[in-house]
Amino acid sequence: MPQGKLAVTLLATLLVSASIASAQQKAPDAGTPAEEEAKAAELRKAAQNPVASLISVPLQDNINPGIEPGYRTQNVLNIQPVIPVKVSEEWNMIIRWITPIVYQPITPPTPSSPELGASGLGDMQPTFLFSPRKPHKITWGAGPIFQLPTATSDYTGQGKLALGPNLVVLAMPKNYVMGVLVNNIWSVAGSGSRTDVNQMLLQYFINYNMKKGWYLTTQPIITANWNSTAASGSVWTVPFGGGVGRIMRFGMQPVNLNVQFYGNAVHVPQASPWGVRGTVAFLFPKLPPRK
Repeated sequence: MPQGKLAVTLLATLLVSASIASAQQKAPDAGTPAEEEAKAAELRKAAQNPVASLISVPLQDNINPGIEPGYRTQNVLNIQPVIPVKVSEEWNMIIRWITPIVYQPITPPTPSSPELGASGLGDMQPTFLFSPRKPHKITWGAGPIFQLPTATSDYTGQGKLALGPNLVVLAMPKNYVMGVLVNNIWSVAGSGSRTDVNQMLLQYFINYNMKKGWYLTTQPIITANWNSTAASGSVWTVPFGGGVGRIMRFGMQPVNLNVQFYGNAVHVPQASPWGVRGTVAFLFPKLPPRK
């Protein structure tokens, strides 16, 4: 089975089996149904909030088929733990450290040779968001983002140390969590033989939360490579789409599962026209004090 189809099948199986498992088990010392639903809703919104006081470890797999020539498939697994740190009574610092594991196709297969590709570590991206601790109708966080030249291959990274500002703003009216995250990074050091980095990322997100932990979501990642060497007007990648997810428990462990499908209305030449994103996030909420 091709790599992309295998990953999607595994995630779909995980969603179904997890739904069955959660229906068959009940956490010990559970409160009333109303209390449990309120706790679940609070956890769901915290899991969808990039600056919440919630430790989480998301594993996000991105499958990008259709790369030309040869209609090949790129795969990027992002391991991105999120750790909130209290810096004062008024402020939190949210640390997110993205570690990509990349498979990048290089040459298409031919009758005499298989497809060649590079696998390995990509460029890590640590981010630090400072956010007010007290809740408000509009929640925000701001801070620096870095790109470290940690790639193990020229094909899996950009070979530059880069940095820039990072900002997230969101609101949580009723059953919704919606907001936008935007950053831009510029290279400041690195190999002189590699192209300088000047790129923007903008991700808006809209989550509609339903009963029993289910939610609908759209989280497209719009990018602009301002130093692109492609033809004029080819700096943008603009996806559209969405997916479905559920926050539930494996035994006593809360998890956030989702799968999303996106088509690219605009993309740079020879890049993927569509993609699949699947995420399994392990959640570690603060435990209530023992009575």
